[in-house]
Amino acid sequence: MTRWCLALIVMVACAGAAVAQSKGKGIRLWNLTTETISGFQLSPAGRTDWGPNQTLNDKDKEVDQDERLRITGVEPGRYDAKVSYPNSRQCIVRDIEIRADAVFSIADKDLKDCTK
Repeated sequence: MTRWCLALIVMVACAGAAVAQSKGKGIRLWNLTTETISGFQLSPAGRTDWGPNQTLNDKDKEVDQDERLRITGVEPGRYDAKVSYPNSRQCIVRDIEIRADAVFSIADKDLKDCTK
């Protein structure tokens, strides 16, 4: 009987954790720039260890103005971002705070060190 109760408690706890996790929407980028983004890579703040192109998580592989993009494989923390545009322009956004299950945004005013 004790084993059965313990097993039931474990199953209920696991089910509750799964439901709580499925309700979270994850980390998302909100593109508030005036252009469509074709590349978005993150690196720990102050470094240039760029991760994978997150725009590949989107069905059309780009993030339109005012669109949100699910960010994967990233832990909460502070990051720099490399933002690329279809016209080959690239910009850096520095010191973005990323929190679990939260939306962070970038706007034109955040873009620095742009090159073409």
